[in-house]
Amino acid sequence: MKKTSLLLALSLAALLSACGKEESAPQEAAAPAAPAVEAPAPEAAAPAAAEQPEVASDDVGKKVFGAVCSMCHASGAAGAPKTGDKADWGPRIAQGMDTLYKHAIEGFTGAKGMMPARGGSTTLSDDEVKAAVNYMVDKAK
Repeated sequence: MKKTSLLLALSLAALLSACGKEESAPQEAAAPAAPAVEAPAPEAAAPAAAEQPEVASDDVGKKVFGAVCSMCHASGAAGAPKTGDKADWGPRIAQGMDTLYKHAIEGFTGAKGMMPARGGSTTLSDDEVKAAVNYMVDKAK
């Protein structure tokens, strides 16, 4: 039984890894070159920068969730807690955000299932993974 579970988990991780790689390449190639613009004075940029990260983080989290995380968290595949399921997420949230971030970034295998590192998408940055975790945790509250 353990061999079957391990084989299933590895297959799922490989599938998710391949999906993340396919999406990132076309987006980079399709991005148009931005014209050079003179940077604003630091005083003018500070208030805008303070407001931007929260909004951008929500958008990034939703985007990463849709592209990568939803493959397992929408259906509960490989023991993933379903998005919005308070009973499933509650004990995980109780462990603290640092633990959730660590498991999402580094991967985790537990009694209920496994989480591949970065959801199987090696191209995701730590901040993108954290934004996706924040997005899912917000849906479970």
